[in-house]
Amino acid sequence: MNAPSPSMTPRRRSDIVFEESDFQRIAAFAKSEYGLHLEPSKKAMIHSRLGKRISALNLNGFAEYDKYLKANIEAESEHFISALTTNVTNFYREKHHFEQLQADVLPKLIERARSGGRVRLWSAGCSSGPEPYSLAGSVILLCPEAPKLNIRILATDIDPFVLRRAEAAVYSDEEAKIPPGVWADQVFEKTGGKRSEFRVRSDVHSLVSFRRLNINGPWPMSGLFDVIMCRNMAIYFDSQTQQTLWRRLAEQLVPCGMLFIGHSERVSGPATALVEAAGVTAYRKRSAS
Repeated sequence: MNAPSPSMTPRRRSDIVFEESDFQRIAAFAKSEYGLHLEPSKKAMIHSRLGKRISALNLNGFAEYDKYLKANIEAESEHFISALTTNVTNFYREKHHFEQLQADVLPKLIERARSGGRVRLWSAGCSSGPEPYSLAGSVILLCPEAPKLNIRILATDIDPFVLRRAEAAVYSDEEAKIPPGVWADQVFEKTGGKRSEFRVRSDVHSLVSFRRLNINGPWPMSGLFDVIMCRNMAIYFDSQTQQTLWRRLAEQLVPCGMLFIGHSERVSGPATALVEAAGVTAYRKRSAS
C-alpha cells in the first residue's frame, strides 16, 4: 500500500474511533514483532499518538492503519515504535550507578586497557544518548587517553528517530543538565551557535557507536561485555519476556561483568543462577568457578 497523497486534507484525530478490537490488533502486532507488552491502561496514549499518525497519513481509522502498517512495515516501523515507547532520559540518571562504576568497576577495566586489554560497555535502550555519553564521560574522567585505548561503548535502541538525535550529540540547555559533582564540564562543550545548545565533547563522542537493535531479536555482537546498562526497558515486556531478556544479558557478560537495570526492575528467572546482587539494582556475573 502506498502512502496517501499529501495534498489530501488530513483527518482530525478527534474523528478517529479507537475500539477494543483496534487495541487488540495493535497490541498483538507490537508483541509479535517487538516483544512489547501493551497494558490496557495505555489505550489513551496509543489512541492519541497513533491517531496523530493516522491523521497525517489521512487514513480512515485504525483498521486501515493496521493494513498500511503491515504492507509498509520497513518504512512505517519507525513511526510505530516511536508512538508506543516513551524516551525519558537524562545525563547521569540514577547517579548511584555511575558512582559505583567510577569507584569500583571502571578503575580495574581501565588498568586492563592501559595494559593493552579490551574493554567493552553496552548501553541497551540508549534513547537519545544521555546514558552512553554519561558512561563515556565517566571513562574519560578516569582515563583521559581512553580514545587511544581499546575501550568502546556500544549504544543501541529500536527507535531510529532517537538514534539520529543521539548521533547528532547536540542538546538543549534543559537536556544537558548534569548533577553537581565530579561530572561538571565532563561531557559537553558549547556549540558556538545557539547560546542554549551544548555539544558532546569529541573525545567523549569518539568512544560511542550507535546501532539500531530490536532487543528481542537476534544480537549480532560476537564479543562479551564488561558492563551492560539496560535500564527501564524491561518495563515494556511481560514477565516471560523479561526473564528471557535477563538471561540473554547475563550470558553476554564476561565473568564478574556488571549489569545495571532500572530502579523499578529486578532480575528474575534463570538469570538468577548467573548473576548475584552487587549494589542497588546492580548485578555481577558469577565467576566461572
